Amino acid sequence: MATSYQGNVSSMTQSGQGAASAPVIRTIGLSDLHHALRLGWEDFKAVPSHAIVLCLIYPVLGLVLARTVHGYSVLPLLFPLAAGFALLGPFAAIGLYEMSRRREDGGEASAWDAMEVFRSPSFGAMLGVGTLLFALFVTWIATAQAIYTAVFGYETAANIPDFAARVLTTQQGWWLIVVGCGVGFLFALVALCISVIAFPMMLDRQATAGEAMVTSMRAVAQNPVPMAAWGLIVAVLLVLGTIPFFLGLAVVIPLLGHATWHLYREVIVKDPNARPVIPEPRERKPAADFPANLFPWRRSDRG
Repeated sequence: MATSYQGNVSSMTQSGQGAASAPVIRTIGLSDLHHALRLGWEDFKAVPSHAIVLCLIYPVLGLVLARTVHGYSVLPLLFPLAAGFALLGPFAAIGLYEMSRRREDGGEASAWDAMEVFRSPSFGAMLGVGTLLFALFVTWIATAQAIYTAVFGYETAANIPDFAARVLTTQQGWWLIVVGCGVGFLFALVALCISVIAFPMMLDRQATAGEAMVTSMRAVAQNPVPMAAWGLIVAVLLVLGTIPFFLGLAVVIPLLGHATWHLYREVIVKDPNARPVIPEPRERKPAADFPANLFPWRRSDRG
């Protein structure tokens, strides 16, 4: 699959010899977001079963999350947990980036190919940024709990109707909505700035975590309106994906994952000096060799 990307470009300058290999950032428009989503949808249609397998954990986790929160009578954290889970989405979708990358190069993508990210030289950097996003997620949950406690104290709602009445029909509830959404917006903004193109860049260019996050922030600074629109699109689709019972996330998550890769291609000019990384061919291991094929070094020693 061949795609072309157009737009104004602005080179990032660095001191020293690294300036020649500095990423080049395009100035994109809203139409480029539509293009990225369209290509992401094409990727999803090409490998729908694999994408759903990869993302099956999301609706399952959503159902378990809702039941756990309800069972432990911590209903105030249901919305912060569901909304804050989006902070981890950029890291959780790294396998989808790999699938889109392979299709872009003209190859075939499969669920097994998505697992190749674990063999990527930059996987450690991706894990580091993912850990940072997880820390941001935990901080958001603690902050949301503190805001609720400051408004309603430590008394918990008896059930969902009681909780809804507190939040939607009282002055304190409206204050909670305004403050909570405002603070949540700040957390989402931080996550967007540091990760919107960071993970695809680490996968594509084997960049360090610092280089990828700095490039992501500079890309957001150069394209504030399109990036804000992208964040809004992600938020709206994730909300729609929770209906009904989080099952829509089986489509929304892979769509956004694939589209994020193409957004990266829209924003960052492809390195003309990049050499494609050709993965080592995987040996076919027939079922008859199980469980011996789990220990290949034992067979090699015997040879």
